[in-house]
Amino acid sequence: MKERIVILFLLIFLMGSLANAKDPRANILFIFSDDHAPHAIGAYNGWLKSVNPTPNIDLLAAEGMLFQNSMCSNSICGPSRAVILSGKHSHKNGFMNNGNSFDWSQQTFSKILRKAGYQTALYGKSHLKGRPQGFDDWAVLPGQGLYYNPDMIFPDGRRRINGHCTDIVTDIAVEWLKEKRDTEKPFMLMVQHKAPHRNWMPATRHLHLYDDIKIPEPATLFDKWEDNAPPARFQELEIDRHMDLNYDLFVDLTAEFDQAPSQKRQDRSAWVNMKRMSSEQLKAWRAAYGPKDAAFHAANLKGKDLVRWKFQRYAKNYLRCVKGVDESVGRLRTTLKELGLDENTIVIYSSDQGFYIGDHGWYDKRWMYEESLKMPFIIKWPGVTKAGSRSKRLIQNLDYAETFLDIAGVKIPSDMQGLSLVPLLKGESPKNWRKSLYYHYYVHMVPRHYGIRTQRYKLMHFYQFGNEWEMYDLKTDPDELTNLYGKSEHAKLTKRLKKQLTALQVHYEEDSDLSEKPDSWKAEMRAGK
Repeated sequence: MKERIVILFLLIFLMGSLANAKDPRANILFIFSDDHAPHAIGAYNGWLKSVNPTPNIDLLAAEGMLFQNSMCSNSICGPSRAVILSGKHSHKNGFMNNGNSFDWSQQTFSKILRKAGYQTALYGKSHLKGRPQGFDDWAVLPGQGLYYNPDMIFPDGRRRINGHCTDIVTDIAVEWLKEKRDTEKPFMLMVQHKAPHRNWMPATRHLHLYDDIKIPEPATLFDKWEDNAPPARFQELEIDRHMDLNYDLFVDLTAEFDQAPSQKRQDRSAWVNMKRMSSEQLKAWRAAYGPKDAAFHAANLKGKDLVRWKFQRYAKNYLRCVKGVDESVGRLRTTLKELGLDENTIVIYSSDQGFYIGDHGWYDKRWMYEESLKMPFIIKWPGVTKAGSRSKRLIQNLDYAETFLDIAGVKIPSDMQGLSLVPLLKGESPKNWRKSLYYHYYVHMVPRHYGIRTQRYKLMHFYQFGNEWEMYDLKTDPDELTNLYGKSEHAKLTKRLKKQLTALQVHYEEDSDLSEKPDSWKAEMRAGK
């Protein structure tokens, strides 16, 4: 009898201990920036590596895995975020362009993780409209948000916070880790920066960074798009013709910010930021840009010399914003170590798409060309990913939701369209891994287009203003300067890629561009002709 009582007490004690045991599953820290091109990360060994733009992100890569062929599915801010949350292409999650509103009632990985016992938090840029769902705590920028003294929307209302946006978002995330985290639960913390999005307004401490050096120019800065299909010549992304001296590059704007912008089509966020600055912030900006503006006016530059000056001003401001993000990565990782969380926390760095930093004479994103198609994805998973490893497998932002769920040991819903990266992170070589990726851009400033990207080739169809195609061999032509489409010697390759492209559209149930086309055209597309 006594033995039974002892056993009973032992069982009660063990059950209580298990009930109070800390969940051993890994935490996930997802650091996400806006418009950060892989070639502006040292670890990706691009042409900007020489300026050492990202020492903290590079360290993360040295301690984890870097994906060399990480791509987006729709190169624009809001849609990329919607794909990540839903694990579905734009045409399936309903957020195809920044004018849409995300349906927060739909299935998202954050809701599933929360239901499975994870504590979830989101801070920074959401850009999906509406109040975030699936998070225990959140604070987001309204729309694009501002760099200086921004408003932020919290569950209990909207308020202004003084400082630089990158620092503010990091402060909130650090505070959550130190004071709001449930120590008995694993967490998913999403830290989403505005930087380095246009208008590239760095923190005051970085205003003189790179003043003493010349940023290397991309080899294609003066590309004339001579072998591209016509759409490449009909866009609004050129440093030469479209980058505004005042509202993109701040020339004279710091002295005349009190005058409302007159150009209706220019991005006014720089002017709005100037109006929000404190006297100390504005003083620092005037001290930094005033002498540079005076020198610019004195030089009276024209032609290629003017383009080169604009590139330098733009690239330095872009990289100054990147520096703030890189410092945030370092600060967040230091906080994890201080709290004893670094050995059980997966740290990921990514951005919503790539970006043109003068490549092909452009800025911005949108295209399916490599510089905007590729997005960084670097992950450190202590005890799982091999330090300093690199993967050439084709991955997409479509895969993030599935990966997060797989890490948490949660069943992946069958209607999600991506693949879990966990096998790759464990160093495995799945035989059935995808051989190609699907892309579709639906919005403005460049013609609508879709396409297929394999390990070696790319085929793109521009369908908005006619029926134009481009095809590239990325092994022999990484800068995509020689269009192979329509050349007889590549007819078999073209036919094969078209067939594979159509198969991807069928697989993803994507025919949004076909609705306005005649039946004969649809039949040809379905047949891969």
